[in-house]
Amino acid sequence: MKILVPVKRVVDYNVKVRVKADGTGVETANVKMSMNPFDEIAVEEAVRLKEKGAATEIVAVSVGPAAAQEQIRTALAMGADRGILVEAEGTVEPLAVAKILKALVEKEGPQLILMGKQAIDDDMNATGQMLAALLGWAQGTYASKVELDGGTAKVTREIDGGLETLALTLPAIVTADLRLNEPRYASLPNIMKARKKPIETVKPGDLGVDTAPRLTVLKVVEPPKRSAGVKVASVAELVDKLRNEAKVI
Repeated sequence: MKILVPVKRVVDYNVKVRVKADGTGVETANVKMSMNPFDEIAVEEAVRLKEKGAATEIVAVSVGPAAAQEQIRTALAMGADRGILVEAEGTVEPLAVAKILKALVEKEGPQLILMGKQAIDDDMNATGQMLAALLGWAQGTYASKVELDGGTAKVTREIDGGLETLALTLPAIVTADLRLNEPRYASLPNIMKARKKPIETVKPGDLGVDTAPRLTVLKVVEPPKRSAGVKVASVAELVDKLRNEAKVI
């Protein structure tokens, strides 16, 4: 079985994001970038499935600038076998990413796509669902447990009322939630080995996909600063403020 794992280059989750002075977006110049944490979980799950003998090859894919090879190399160091970089500058929206992945799926023929449930930069939470619709494949989102049994994938996902288990007929798409696993740290020997693993570079045009944005960002602003709290002398005063100032009761 071949597993395809898309990985995205995002601002590192430890970095305090700053809005650009002109309000056109967030500052990325001289900012530490890393693999989207949910994608890292997806890579780890794919590697674990391969270690169990359920998969034979893991292909890591990234859509973004040439620098995204760094995130593919991280996936290779974790255990992926090879990488594909779809080199595209600027913003590539979820629908365009889904179309690119669809073209790669038709070329590579994977039986399972493991990906993060969302990216921490735009929080769109849309690419996996869009790709499933384009391919007509079964999908299991927000997965907290994945088990493969022949031609079926059992996916446990968290819902409001508890846990839900889905049985998906392969090929299928699974999006990883935070509690699926804890990604491993890539060892130095594996990092060195990853440098020798192949990364194929293609352009969106080679796949017949137009990545021109369909959305226009009008302005990006920081959220308003929270005002300081106040102390009240009695329960009656608290109720009065909740009713007349906060208007929550």
